[in-house]
Amino acid sequence: MIRLIQRLYLRYFAKKSDLSNFIYRLTGHIPKNIHIYKLAFTHVSAIKANTKQQVAELSNERLEFLGDAVLSSIIAEVLYRKYPLKSEGFLTELRAKIVNRDSLDSLALKLHFDAFIQYRKDRVPNIKNLYGNCFEAFIGALYLDAGYETTKNFIVFRLLGYWIDIEKLSVTDTNFKSKLIEYAQENKVPLPVFELIEERKNGNNKLYVVKVNFNGMSATGTDAVKKKAEQLAAEQVLMLIDKNK
Repeated sequence: MIRLIQRLYLRYFAKKSDLSNFIYRLTGHIPKNIHIYKLAFTHVSAIKANTKQQVAELSNERLEFLGDAVLSSIIAEVLYRKYPLKSEGFLTELRAKIVNRDSLDSLALKLHFDAFIQYRKDRVPNIKNLYGNCFEAFIGALYLDAGYETTKNFIVFRLLGYWIDIEKLSVTDTNFKSKLIEYAQENKVPLPVFELIEERKNGNNKLYVVKVNFNGMSATGTDAVKKKAEQLAAEQVLMLIDKNK
């Protein structure tokens, strides 16, 4: 029976592209619609588009939007179940460590996504961010092609089970506030301004809502610890900076 499956597999992929083979080896799922995966690996710089509609149809930007939402949702569920006694702030911060731009860029390179991405170097100022964006688009394509459960299994058992160490990330102290200040100093722009805008009742405890204003951008963070709320707000601004790049 195993040999029969192997023969059928080889016969199937003899007629398919290297991309199909790559997707199968990576996810365990045989692609049904290879076009959508090709789209996931196509950066806007690689296409000739005259309208926003053409950009949407021919590049991976819409898939990136979808994949970002799917990935965040699945990671949120995993962390919610894994840490039943941890606060919202802890879960939010840990999820951000997993799905931030640097982490996804690094993960995509480890998975060899760079071998398939279509782009023009002369039209991409920051090549590094291509990889994480492509990874999110790939998650969007897998979700549309294979469904939620297959996508969830891929993330939980193949990524979190091998490539991403949640326990290590949970004890890693990431000082987003310091990073934002360093960014301001390096780019010679005014330093971020943090402001406590609200204190909420949360049972017998308080929740602090902190707002940060920086270089025309703003974001808020909420946590039972004021300093953590500042970190969450700073992280959101750093994510905005990454997206704008």
